[in-house]
Amino acid sequence: MLFISAIAKPRDEYVISLYAGFMGQLIFSTNVSLDGCVDHQEGIADDETHAYFIHLMDECGAMLWGRVTYEMMESCWPAVARGEMEAPPIIREWAVKLDAKPKYVVSSTRNDFPWTNSCHIAGDLRTGVQNLKDATPAGVLLGSGKLAAELDRLDLIDEYMFLVQPRVVGHGPTLYGSGLPNTRHLELISAKPLSNGVVAMRYRRAPTKP
Repeated sequence: MLFISAIAKPRDEYVISLYAGFMGQLIFSTNVSLDGCVDHQEGIADDETHAYFIHLMDECGAMLWGRVTYEMMESCWPAVARGEMEAPPIIREWAVKLDAKPKYVVSSTRNDFPWTNSCHIAGDLRTGVQNLKDATPAGVLLGSGKLAAELDRLDLIDEYMFLVQPRVVGHGPTLYGSGLPNTRHLELISAKPLSNGVVAMRYRRAPTKP
């Protein structure tokens, strides 16, 4: 079972504590280094982290990306899912499940998204994403850093699930490098160490103080 050696919890208890309870929420998840870098090439990409993201994706009803992230995913994973590229079993599992998952894309420059189960969110960003949240009881998993900053400015992100990498990389891009209008106060839901040194952190927005 995922991470069992690292946290010594029964399977059901672990999955419930880390993944359950999204209920129509928008969850931003990404890898981030100790100095705030979100470069996807700087994260640990082993079986343990892939298993984490597979289970996280399983628990959510849809994926949400910006165009750049979508095109990066589109360039690789459909071919892996079809068996046209060699890949280890856990990578193929990720690709097959991602292929089947509803995928929503925010873009003002592209409107054709042929990858299986892909949908375009056009027009007003707040309205489009709120409608997606309302229509997705299992929750929406957001995986684009720049889009996350835009949606956070609109107060649309409910939870944050970060894989904190045991690395100081010394370069960008950095998390929310474009800034936010004010500080986001969060409440810790869980912190789970992985055997590879990564820590899976789950936070939710703290209630606004009167």
